[in-house]
Amino acid sequence: MEKQSTDKLWEIYSQTKDKKIKEQLIIEYAQVVKYVAGRLSMYLGNNVEFDDLVGYGVFGLIDAIDKFDYDKGIKFETYASLRIRGAILDNIRKMDWIPRSVRKKQKDIERTYQKLESELNRPVTDMDMAEEMNISVDEYLKWQDQTKALKLTSLEDYVEKGGENNVEPLNKSRFMLPEANLEKKELKKMLVDAISSLSEKECKVITLYYYEELTLKEISHIMEVSESRISQLHTKALGKMKQLLGNNIELLSSL
Repeated sequence: MEKQSTDKLWEIYSQTKDKKIKEQLIIEYAQVVKYVAGRLSMYLGNNVEFDDLVGYGVFGLIDAIDKFDYDKGIKFETYASLRIRGAILDNIRKMDWIPRSVRKKQKDIERTYQKLESELNRPVTDMDMAEEMNISVDEYLKWQDQTKALKLTSLEDYVEKGGENNVEPLNKSRFMLPEANLEKKELKKMLVDAISSLSEKECKVITLYYYEELTLKEISHIMEVSESRISQLHTKALGKMKQLLGNNIELLSSL
């Protein structure tokens, strides 16, 4: 079949539900699956293969294509990203592969961080955490690596709370009521305050990852450290920001 523009494919598919057109759409948006899978893979480390994440995401893409209403004027990539992310997280939850010992470590880390944060009048360091937990800094960093998959909770909440209700039509007015505008400014201030609590390196990782949308590997080349170190900095930064943002942690996912 002759290659057609994406808009033309959607026009035909919305009217005919032709299987061959659907296959072309799947191929057309395969990169969206890889992008979402790549953004989530950093939380999982070596626990789940990247190809498996992509496989789970494809089901989300197919579901998105089946349920997408082209006539509403919504950007498909945004809609599909939510569906793909949801499909991946659903499959991860079903696997239930996180050992009880890892969940305990995460609780220990959070409890210790909260204790030190209330006692110290300065940012909590890895050394502080290691000494309080009576382990070496290297061991503490290993604990962080093991527990970073549990940070999926914040993304899971974002998917479940946001859903397609957060996907705005392309032609929607940008006018905002005064109350909504004030709330948005307050949330932005919270985000700025949370980012300002980070160390220089942590801030740089967050900025490059969420604002510049670079991969961990690309960031590691820029900062001239290993990819695993970048992952540790990202995990630590998210932990700090989660303490300050609470239920508003999903602000990062909407940058």
